[in-house]
Amino acid sequence: MPLALWALTLSAFAIGTTEFVIVGLLPTIASSLSVSLPSAGLLVSLYALGVALGAPLLTAATGRMRRKPLLLGLMALFTAGNLVAWLAPGYGALMAARVLTGLAHGVFFSIGSTIATGLVPKEKAASAIALMFSGLTVALVTGVPLGTFIGQTLGWQTTFLAVSALGVVAFLGSLALVPGDIPTPPAASIRQQLAVLKQPRLLLVYAMTALGYGGSFIAFTFLAPMLQQVSGFSAASVSWVMLVYGVSVAAGNIWGGRLADRKGPVRALQIVFGLLAAVLFILAFTAPHPWLAVATVLAWGAVAFGNVPGLQLYVVRQAERHAPQAVDVASGLNIAAFNVGIAGGAWAGGLIVARLGLLATPWIGALVVLGALALTTLAGRLDRRGAARLPARPAAASSREQPVC
Repeated sequence: MPLALWALTLSAFAIGTTEFVIVGLLPTIASSLSVSLPSAGLLVSLYALGVALGAPLLTAATGRMRRKPLLLGLMALFTAGNLVAWLAPGYGALMAARVLTGLAHGVFFSIGSTIATGLVPKEKAASAIALMFSGLTVALVTGVPLGTFIGQTLGWQTTFLAVSALGVVAFLGSLALVPGDIPTPPAASIRQQLAVLKQPRLLLVYAMTALGYGGSFIAFTFLAPMLQQVSGFSAASVSWVMLVYGVSVAAGNIWGGRLADRKGPVRALQIVFGLLAAVLFILAFTAPHPWLAVATVLAWGAVAFGNVPGLQLYVVRQAERHAPQAVDVASGLNIAAFNVGIAGGAWAGGLIVARLGLLATPWIGALVVLGALALTTLAGRLDRRGAARLPARPAAASSREQPVC
């Protein structure tokens, strides 16, 4: 793999760290800025909303730009957003910085795949994309717990300064290593993207994605305060629990991909969503007991992101059938659906914490995940009905529809 791919992977690592590290720092930020936990949770929601809106809209708006200048501009915007967060004098400025950084995040992953595939021979395209996205997994395993530790030890502002430094290194790496002649693919217009949203089967997959991810983030957004206030862990210990969670997520991603390959995306998603709902229900009972809480968080990580391979595979298959002219757009909109789920889950979690308390977030999140399981089951039934109708179609064809030899 060319060195330029490692520059993209470092960019993905930095972006993944800044997205998820906020979860471990919520109690620290809430105390520092004198805001409530639900208000601090909006820092997760609005970042994800920036990703969800930025991915389709800004990708379409910048579709004709050359890839390398666009990539460098995004990393400069990402770095600037984290520097604003570092210097933020209050809650409003930090919120604006999060939205700004989320916009860069959305476009980066929209164009990152095309840049990665343009760096390697055609037969290595999938491996190149996988390497770039591994930066997100590594961020969960190392970046998030390390960033949480830095923020709790030196102040949450220092975490954003450290991520800004990563952004500078990624910018310089891309400047030096990414070639300037990467082909620019045909731009997907807003009209093309809206056409994808007219397909009911694709909307069903997006709903599965949003509910499955959103249900988990109702609880995950407030995991750090739950560990401190309910389980009794010290602030310093939270970073170690986040490390356990990240390692489990890395294993769960691999397991989820193999499960989808072996059983097909629908059956794999049914298994993952069922296990995820069960783990969240169990967490509501184990959270007051420290070691049981850690064991449950370990199990949670193994299934929390295990749905990603199945959902991405399923949306591509549905797009190939119902919107073959816009498969890439359909796949990109599923990334937006993930972030709509994160935004909605974090927002709903804040309301739940304010009205029912921290311990209500896991079991309510489980109910939302069961909604994703129900939609997945519906999707499987629709697939079987569609397959059952296919053999009957040639027999019902009239003589005018028969091929002419």
